[in-house]
Amino acid sequence: MKRNPTPRRGGFTLVEIMIVVAIIALLAAIAVPGFLRSRKRSQASRIINDLRLIDSAVDQYAIETSKKTGDPVGTADWTNYLKKDTNLFATAQDILGNNYGPQTVDVLPQVPATSKNSLSDVTDSTFWSPYN
Repeated sequence: MKRNPTPRRGGFTLVEIMIVVAIIALLAAIAVPGFLRSRKRSQASRIINDLRLIDSAVDQYAIETSKKTGDPVGTADWTNYLKKDTNLFATAQDILGNNYGPQTVDVLPQVPATSKNSLSDVTDSTFWSPYN
């Protein structure tokens, strides 16, 4: 007579599942701060790029309207020289929502102080140069 061996139930024990969950939690704890830091760093890079675009737009406006060094340039004037359908064109604000405001011919645009302070943990003063 043939005996049926007791069927073995497959699956994971509670301890095995807890170990896997602990490993995933540890990896997440390591990865999240790095992700947040890289996000803030990319925001800072975006602000630097915006400042370059603003400087170029002010220069183009000054050339086309025969403005001289030290003349003020309103926000509506320099935003007209930016690519349409961009956030900078529509709002004249940085990625954090701070205004760039009116500019001056032949004066480099400045980083909004609020943005500079909020990103100070991922940047130093040389990062913002020459837009300090």
